[in-house]
Amino acid sequence: MAAETGSTGTYKTGTGTGTPPTATKPTDVGLRREMGLIGATWASETSIIGSGWLFGAWLAAAAAGTAALLGWVIAGVAVIILALVHAELGAMYPVAGGTARFPHYAYGSVAGISFGFFSWVQALTVAPIECFAVMQYASYYWHSVYNTTTGITTGLGYAMTVILMAMFTALNFFAMRLFSKVNAGITWWKVAIPVFAIIVLFTQFKSSNFGSHGGFMPYGIKALFGAIPSAGIVFAYLGFEQADQLAGEIKNPQRNLPRAIIFAILIGTLIYVLLQVVYIGALTPSLLSHGWAATGNDPGLTSGPFAFVAGAVALGWLATLLRIDAVVSPFGTGLIYVTSTSRVGYGLARNRYFPQIFAKVDKRGIPWVSLILAFVFGLLFLLPFPSWKSLVGLVTSASVLMYAGAPLSLGAFRRQVPDADRPYRLPWAMVVSPLAFIIANLIIYWSGFEVLWKLGIVLVIGYVLIGISMAFDPKRPPLDWKSATWLPVYLIGMGIISWQGQYNGAASSDKHPLPPTSTGNLPFWWDMLVVAGFSLAIYFWAMAARLPRQEMLDLVNRQAGDDELPEAPRH
Repeated sequence: MAAETGSTGTYKTGTGTGTPPTATKPTDVGLRREMGLIGATWASETSIIGSGWLFGAWLAAAAAGTAALLGWVIAGVAVIILALVHAELGAMYPVAGGTARFPHYAYGSVAGISFGFFSWVQALTVAPIECFAVMQYASYYWHSVYNTTTGITTGLGYAMTVILMAMFTALNFFAMRLFSKVNAGITWWKVAIPVFAIIVLFTQFKSSNFGSHGGFMPYGIKALFGAIPSAGIVFAYLGFEQADQLAGEIKNPQRNLPRAIIFAILIGTLIYVLLQVVYIGALTPSLLSHGWAATGNDPGLTSGPFAFVAGAVALGWLATLLRIDAVVSPFGTGLIYVTSTSRVGYGLARNRYFPQIFAKVDKRGIPWVSLILAFVFGLLFLLPFPSWKSLVGLVTSASVLMYAGAPLSLGAFRRQVPDADRPYRLPWAMVVSPLAFIIANLIIYWSGFEVLWKLGIVLVIGYVLIGISMAFDPKRPPLDWKSATWLPVYLIGMGIISWQGQYNGAASSDKHPLPPTSTGNLPFWWDMLVVAGFSLAIYFWAMAARLPRQEMLDLVNRQAGDDELPEAPRH
């Protein structure tokens, strides 16, 4: 089959059908490919190694005891599977804000709106949460920015958070080539410090800690599963998809993008597992005197767990270094997430879900309007979620709902365009894809109903705003209801299962838990079997409802360059 290049992209010819050639690759307008393999890897790594490493090991141990180690392994395997799915998709269609656009290509606008909005909310909320992490660690020296009694950020802390987010936004106006260098420098530091802390804290290792206060799994396996989303374990791994979000600016993306995703998640998994090992091993016996759960409310650990542990074993210099890193690590992650939020907003405008002003770029290739609006909307999440822990559950659920769109898209693409160029081809994709969808939904379920109903409200608001935007866009894509018949059943069904299940979820603050909102009617283990069976039913329903091949390629064709393409006919 020959290929030729036209004014709107790359086309395949010689099909023998007599139909006009169809574009097979979308192209972003105005962005510049200036980021190499290391830059792309570090874009994902700087998101993975953020505030999660500062708090994750502490909260995970408090929730699950020594079994937290197993939690990191389970979550690491789950995220690696999801990352491999994204690697195929990103190399196949290397576009900005890819996670927001793959479902659009596979299922059309209705499904694309939902998963695209999840992507935007996920990216939007991470910068504020990283700022809260800075305030929590900074409270060791600057007590007035965080209240350790109530577990929430103070008014001054809010003001400082706004300043930090303004700095993230300002730095993002650098051209991508310069921004990539700045980000790479920060990321080398961010990776080096936890690795150095692992090495030093191994010298304080106490093997007896691993069997104390209830043995390996003091609170049972149910608590372990609940800790995976609520204690920040999954949150810590978030970010591998950043290379996908920046795919429109990566050099040789078919080769560099999948490698960047895979390298970043493997490095992150290794670091997090070792951090949990040294955290448990370095705790002094006095910190464990009241059991693992009590460490979650210890005032010293609250203001910086790793730094406090280092100080408790007479490593004051390491504690100081870690408190410095508690500013640098979240700063780097917040910086890259503001970047990705602007690219997801750009991608949603390219899908014609968001107003076209989001797609405006300056002469340096920066989507500047989307960047400014990412700052403004990010501030809105500060008020209802006043602390790091209170935002973790929402961010995790939005992220995993975003990730759930990837295996659905991969399964659809394998059926719609089996002959498409796939620089990275996921082995056993027809098995891995539904498995990845089940994994994503289990993590959503473990997040708890308290988190999911709040996320549902955010989603409804998003539907209203996007609906208003599309109503005034004469070039909006048609609403593909038929290919998204499974979507409302999926979203409402997951909500009902969560409501009837075993997991409540978030707390109103770190120390004041909410009353249960889930009923517990679904027995433990049966609840997860229900989630798995429901996921498979939705997956295969979505495969059957996917867009026909030509309609899917028409959507890709409309993003093959200039947006002034006529509306593609529907069959």
